[in-house]
Amino acid sequence: MKPNIKYLAIYHNKKKYPISLMCKFFEVSRSGYYDFIKRMDQPDRDEKIASFIQKCQERSHKTYGYRRVKIWLLREIRLVVNHKAILRIMNKYGLLAEIRRRRKYKKMGEYLHRYENILNREFEASKPNQKWVTDISYIHTGKGILYLSIIRDLFDRSIIAHKTGTEQSVNLVLNTIKAAKQNEEVTAEVQLHSDQGFQYTSTGYFNLTKEYGIIPSMSRRGNCYDNALAENFFGILKSECINRIKPKTFDEARRLIYDYIDFYNNERIQLKTKLTPFEKRRQSA
Repeated sequence: MKPNIKYLAIYHNKKKYPISLMCKFFEVSRSGYYDFIKRMDQPDRDEKIASFIQKCQERSHKTYGYRRVKIWLLREIRLVVNHKAILRIMNKYGLLAEIRRRRKYKKMGEYLHRYENILNREFEASKPNQKWVTDISYIHTGKGILYLSIIRDLFDRSIIAHKTGTEQSVNLVLNTIKAAKQNEEVTAEVQLHSDQGFQYTSTGYFNLTKEYGIIPSMSRRGNCYDNALAENFFGILKSECINRIKPKTFDEARRLIYDYIDFYNNERIQLKTKLTPFEKRRQSA
Protein backbone atom coordinates (compact mmCIF):
# COMPACT_ATOMS: atom_id res chain seq x y z
CA MET A 1 0.00 0.00 0.00
CA LYS A 2 1.36 3.42 -0.97
CA PRO A 3 2.16 5.87 1.88
CA ASN A 4 -0.32 8.47 0.57
CA ILE A 5 -3.15 5.94 0.85
CA LYS A 6 -2.12 5.18 4.43
CA TYR A 7 -1.99 8.91 5.25
CA LEU A 8 -5.49 9.39 3.80
CA ALA A 9 -6.79 6.50 5.92
CA ILE A 10 -5.31 8.12 9.02
CA TYR A 11 -6.77 11.51 8.06
CA HIS A 12 -10.29 10.15 7.60
CA ASN A 13 -10.17 8.29 10.94
CA LYS A 14 -8.42 10.94 13.05
CA LYS A 15 -11.57 11.54 15.14
CA LYS A 16 -11.94 7.85 15.96
CA TYR A 17 -8.38 6.85 16.87
CA PRO A 18 -5.20 8.56 18.09
CA ILE A 19 -2.93 9.62 15.22
CA SER A 20 0.18 8.18 16.88
CA LEU A 21 -1.53 4.79 17.22
CA MET A 22 -2.61 4.75 13.55
CA CYS A 23 0.87 5.81 12.39
CA LYS A 24 2.31 2.89 14.32
CA PHE A 25 -0.31 0.51 12.87
CA PHE A 26 0.36 1.62 9.27
CA GLU A 27 4.12 1.75 9.88
CA VAL A 28 4.52 5.39 8.84
CA SER A 29 6.09 8.31 10.69
CA ARG A 30 4.08 11.10 12.29
CA SER A 31 6.28 13.70 10.58
CA GLY A 32 5.50 12.11 7.21
CA TYR A 33 1.79 12.23 7.99
CA TYR A 34 1.87 15.94 8.95
CA ASP A 35 3.88 16.78 5.84
CA PHE A 36 1.14 15.06 3.84
CA ILE A 37 -1.51 17.18 5.58
CA LYS A 38 0.36 20.37 4.66
CA ARG A 39 0.51 19.30 1.01
CA MET A 40 -3.23 18.67 0.99
CA ASP A 41 -3.84 22.39 1.40
CA GLN A 42 -1.60 23.29 -1.53
CA PRO A 43 -2.91 23.45 -5.12
CA ASP A 44 -2.04 20.48 -7.32
CA ARG A 45 0.65 21.60 -9.78
CA ASP A 46 -0.44 18.91 -12.24
CA GLU A 47 -4.08 19.98 -12.35
CA LYS A 48 -3.72 22.57 -15.12
CA ILE A 49 -1.74 20.26 -17.40
CA ALA A 50 -4.21 17.47 -16.65
CA SER A 51 -7.06 19.71 -17.85
CA PHE A 52 -5.26 20.24 -21.16
CA ILE A 53 -4.62 16.50 -21.50
CA GLN A 54 -8.27 15.81 -20.75
CA LYS A 55 -9.28 18.18 -23.56
CA CYS A 56 -6.83 16.41 -25.89
CA GLN A 57 -8.30 13.02 -25.00
CA GLU A 58 -11.83 14.30 -25.56
CA ARG A 59 -10.81 15.45 -29.03
CA SER A 60 -9.10 12.14 -29.81
CA HIS A 61 -11.85 10.02 -28.18
CA LYS A 62 -9.29 8.95 -25.55
CA THR A 63 -7.11 7.21 -28.14
CA TYR A 64 -3.83 9.14 -27.72
CA GLY A 65 -0.86 7.74 -25.83
CA TYR A 66 1.59 10.04 -24.07
CA ARG A 67 3.70 10.59 -27.20
CA ARG A 68 0.78 11.90 -29.26
CA VAL A 69 -0.40 13.95 -26.28
CA LYS A 70 3.05 15.58 -26.14
CA ILE A 71 2.78 16.54 -29.83
CA TRP A 72 -0.80 17.79 -29.35
CA LEU A 73 0.14 20.00 -26.40
CA LEU A 74 2.93 21.58 -28.43
CA ARG A 75 0.78 22.06 -31.53
CA GLU A 76 -2.43 23.27 -29.95
CA ILE A 77 -1.36 25.34 -26.94
CA ARG A 78 2.40 25.74 -27.43
CA LEU A 79 3.06 23.90 -24.18
CA VAL A 80 6.32 21.97 -23.81
CA VAL A 81 6.07 19.16 -21.28
CA ASN A 82 8.49 16.29 -20.68
CA HIS A 83 7.06 12.98 -21.94
CA LYS A 84 7.71 11.31 -18.57
CA ALA A 85 5.69 14.02 -16.82
CA ILE A 86 2.85 13.56 -19.30
CA LEU A 87 2.75 9.82 -18.69
CA ARG A 88 2.82 10.35 -14.92
CA ILE A 89 -0.07 12.85 -15.06
CA MET A 90 -2.08 10.63 -17.40
CA ASN A 91 -1.66 7.76 -14.93
CA LYS A 92 -2.51 10.00 -11.99
CA TYR A 93 -5.75 11.35 -13.47
CA GLY A 94 -6.90 8.24 -15.33
CA LEU A 95 -6.32 9.75 -18.79
CA LEU A 96 -4.54 6.81 -20.43
CA ALA A 97 -5.59 5.54 -23.83
CA GLU A 98 -7.11 2.11 -24.20
CA ILE A 99 -4.85 -0.87 -24.93
CA ARG A 100 -4.95 -2.23 -28.46
CA ARG A 101 -5.49 -5.83 -29.33
CA ARG A 102 -3.94 -7.44 -32.38
CA ARG A 103 -6.11 -8.90 -35.10
CA LYS A 104 -5.62 -12.58 -35.89
CA TYR A 105 -4.92 -13.49 -39.50
CA LYS A 106 -7.26 -15.74 -41.44
CA LYS A 107 -6.53 -17.23 -44.85
CA MET A 108 -9.47 -17.09 -47.25
CA GLY A 109 -10.05 -19.30 -50.27
CA GLU A 110 -7.99 -20.64 -53.16
CA TYR A 111 -6.50 -18.45 -55.85
CA LEU A 112 -7.37 -18.09 -59.53
CA HIS A 113 -4.95 -15.27 -60.32
CA ARG A 114 -1.77 -14.99 -58.29
CA TYR A 115 0.63 -12.02 -58.33
CA GLU A 116 4.22 -11.38 -57.40
CA ASN A 117 4.97 -9.73 -54.04
CA ILE A 118 6.18 -6.48 -55.60
CA LEU A 119 5.70 -4.45 -52.41
CA ASN A 120 8.02 -6.83 -50.51
CA ARG A 121 7.39 -5.05 -47.18
CA GLU A 122 8.73 -1.74 -48.50
CA PHE A 123 6.08 0.28 -46.71
CA GLU A 124 7.36 3.76 -47.59
CA ALA A 125 6.28 5.80 -50.62
CA SER A 126 7.83 9.01 -51.92
CA LYS A 127 4.57 10.51 -53.21
CA PRO A 128 0.79 10.01 -53.00
CA ASN A 129 -0.87 7.30 -55.09
CA GLN A 130 2.33 5.36 -55.58
CA LYS A 131 1.67 2.40 -53.24
CA TRP A 132 -1.72 1.34 -51.93
CA VAL A 133 -2.58 -1.57 -49.61
CA THR A 134 -6.01 -3.12 -49.26
CA ASP A 135 -7.80 -5.65 -47.08
CA ILE A 136 -11.17 -6.68 -45.62
CA SER A 137 -12.02 -6.99 -41.93
CA TYR A 138 -14.94 -8.15 -39.80
CA ILE A 139 -16.92 -5.58 -37.82
CA HIS A 140 -19.12 -7.30 -35.23
CA THR A 141 -22.51 -5.72 -34.51
CA GLY A 142 -25.62 -6.72 -32.61
CA LYS A 143 -27.20 -7.70 -35.94
CA GLY A 144 -24.30 -9.73 -37.27
CA ILE A 145 -21.03 -9.14 -39.11
CA LEU A 146 -20.43 -6.09 -41.29
CA TYR A 147 -17.49 -6.39 -43.67
CA LEU A 148 -15.21 -3.39 -44.16
CA SER A 149 -12.97 -3.04 -47.22
CA ILE A 150 -10.33 -0.29 -47.23
CA ILE A 151 -7.53 1.09 -49.40
CA ARG A 152 -4.69 2.83 -47.57
CA ASP A 153 -2.04 5.03 -49.18
CA LEU A 154 1.43 4.25 -47.85
CA PHE A 155 2.67 7.79 -48.51
CA ASP A 156 0.71 9.39 -45.67
CA ARG A 157 -1.10 6.34 -44.20
CA SER A 158 -4.47 7.88 -45.13
CA ILE A 159 -7.57 5.85 -45.94
CA ILE A 160 -8.41 6.97 -49.47
CA ALA A 161 -11.45 4.71 -49.93
CA HIS A 162 -13.62 2.34 -47.95
CA LYS A 163 -16.80 0.36 -48.50
CA THR A 164 -18.95 -1.77 -46.22
CA GLY A 165 -21.26 -4.68 -46.92
CA THR A 166 -23.07 -7.55 -45.25
CA GLU A 167 -21.39 -10.03 -47.61
CA GLN A 168 -17.68 -10.62 -48.11
CA SER A 169 -17.96 -10.47 -51.89
CA VAL A 170 -15.77 -9.67 -54.88
CA ASN A 171 -18.01 -6.66 -55.61
CA LEU A 172 -17.18 -5.18 -52.20
CA VAL A 173 -13.51 -5.07 -53.21
CA LEU A 174 -14.21 -3.85 -56.75
CA ASN A 175 -16.39 -1.01 -55.45
CA THR A 176 -13.60 0.04 -53.08
CA ILE A 177 -11.14 0.27 -55.98
CA LYS A 178 -13.66 2.26 -58.05
CA ALA A 179 -14.16 4.67 -55.14
CA ALA A 180 -10.39 5.13 -54.80
CA LYS A 181 -10.09 5.98 -58.48
CA GLN A 182 -12.92 8.50 -58.16
CA ASN A 183 -11.40 10.11 -55.06
CA GLU A 184 -7.81 10.33 -56.31
CA GLU A 185 -6.17 11.82 -59.39
CA VAL A 186 -3.87 8.97 -60.30
CA THR A 187 -1.47 10.12 -63.01
CA ALA A 188 0.80 7.07 -63.12
CA GLU A 189 0.66 3.37 -62.38
CA VAL A 190 0.02 2.57 -58.74
CA GLN A 191 0.83 -0.63 -56.88
CA LEU A 192 -2.10 -2.21 -55.05
CA HIS A 193 -1.01 -4.80 -52.49
CA SER A 194 -3.37 -7.37 -50.97
CA ASP A 195 -3.36 -10.76 -49.31
CA GLN A 196 -4.41 -13.95 -51.11
CA GLY A 197 -8.11 -13.67 -50.25
CA PHE A 198 -10.45 -15.02 -52.91
CA GLN A 199 -11.65 -11.51 -53.79
CA TYR A 200 -8.14 -10.48 -54.85
CA THR A 201 -7.48 -13.64 -56.87
CA SER A 202 -10.78 -13.36 -58.76
CA THR A 203 -11.19 -12.67 -62.46
CA GLY A 204 -13.16 -9.51 -61.64
CA TYR A 205 -10.22 -8.12 -59.66
CA PHE A 206 -7.81 -9.08 -62.45
CA ASN A 207 -9.93 -7.33 -65.09
CA LEU A 208 -10.52 -4.14 -63.08
CA THR A 209 -6.89 -3.63 -62.10
CA LYS A 210 -5.90 -4.16 -65.73
CA GLU A 211 -8.52 -1.66 -66.90
CA TYR A 212 -7.32 1.00 -64.43
CA GLY A 213 -3.61 0.40 -65.05
CA ILE A 214 -3.10 -0.78 -61.45
CA ILE A 215 -0.19 -3.10 -60.71
CA PRO A 216 -1.36 -5.89 -58.35
CA SER A 217 1.00 -7.08 -55.64
CA MET A 218 0.20 -10.00 -53.34
CA SER A 219 1.41 -11.29 -49.99
CA ARG A 220 3.11 -14.63 -49.77
CA ARG A 221 0.83 -17.46 -48.78
CA GLY A 222 -0.09 -17.42 -45.08
CA ASN A 223 2.15 -14.43 -44.32
CA CYS A 224 0.09 -11.63 -42.78
CA TYR A 225 3.14 -9.43 -42.17
CA ASP A 226 3.46 -8.78 -45.91
CA ASN A 227 0.25 -6.73 -45.63
CA ALA A 228 0.90 -5.36 -42.15
CA LEU A 229 -0.04 -1.75 -42.94
CA ALA A 230 -3.58 -2.72 -43.93
CA GLU A 231 -3.91 -4.97 -40.87
CA ASN A 232 -2.53 -2.16 -38.71
CA PHE A 233 -5.35 0.22 -39.58
CA PHE A 234 -8.02 -2.32 -38.63
CA GLY A 235 -6.32 -2.77 -35.26
CA ILE A 236 -6.40 0.99 -34.68
CA LEU A 237 -10.04 1.33 -35.79
CA LYS A 238 -11.25 -1.50 -33.58
CA SER A 239 -9.33 -0.59 -30.43
CA GLU A 240 -10.00 3.16 -30.63
CA CYS A 241 -13.60 3.00 -31.86
CA ILE A 242 -15.51 -0.22 -32.57
CA ASN A 243 -14.54 -2.31 -29.53
CA ARG A 244 -15.26 0.57 -27.16
CA ILE A 245 -18.74 1.36 -28.46
CA LYS A 246 -19.89 -2.07 -29.70
CA PRO A 247 -22.40 -1.00 -32.39
CA LYS A 248 -25.83 -2.59 -32.19
CA THR A 249 -26.85 -2.23 -35.85
CA PHE A 250 -25.23 -2.12 -39.28
CA ASP A 251 -26.20 1.54 -39.69
CA GLU A 252 -24.61 2.48 -36.37
CA ALA A 253 -21.42 0.63 -37.36
CA ARG A 254 -21.34 2.42 -40.73
CA ARG A 255 -21.69 5.82 -39.04
CA LEU A 256 -18.93 4.98 -36.57
CA ILE A 257 -16.60 3.85 -39.35
CA TYR A 258 -17.29 6.94 -41.47
CA ASP A 259 -16.78 9.32 -38.54
CA TYR A 260 -13.64 7.55 -37.35
CA ILE A 261 -12.00 7.53 -40.80
CA ASP A 262 -12.76 11.25 -41.09
CA PHE A 263 -11.12 11.79 -37.68
CA TYR A 264 -8.20 9.52 -38.58
CA ASN A 265 -7.45 11.28 -41.88
CA ASN A 266 -7.99 14.87 -40.72
CA GLU A 267 -7.24 15.04 -37.00
CA ARG A 268 -5.32 12.03 -35.69
CA ILE A 269 -1.63 12.89 -35.32
CA GLN A 270 0.92 10.44 -36.75
CA LEU A 271 3.87 9.95 -34.39
CA LYS A 272 6.47 9.72 -37.15
CA THR A 273 5.55 12.92 -39.02
CA LYS A 274 3.78 14.82 -36.19
CA LEU A 275 1.15 15.61 -38.82
CA THR A 276 -2.27 14.23 -39.67
CA PRO A 277 -2.36 12.13 -42.86
CA PHE A 278 -4.10 14.84 -44.88
CA GLU A 279 -1.73 17.54 -43.59
CA LYS A 280 1.14 15.54 -45.06
CA ARG A 281 -0.84 14.99 -48.27
CA ARG A 282 -1.51 18.72 -48.65
CA GLN A 283 2.14 19.52 -48.08
CA SER A 284 3.14 17.21 -50.93
CA ALA A 285 0.70 18.98 -53.24
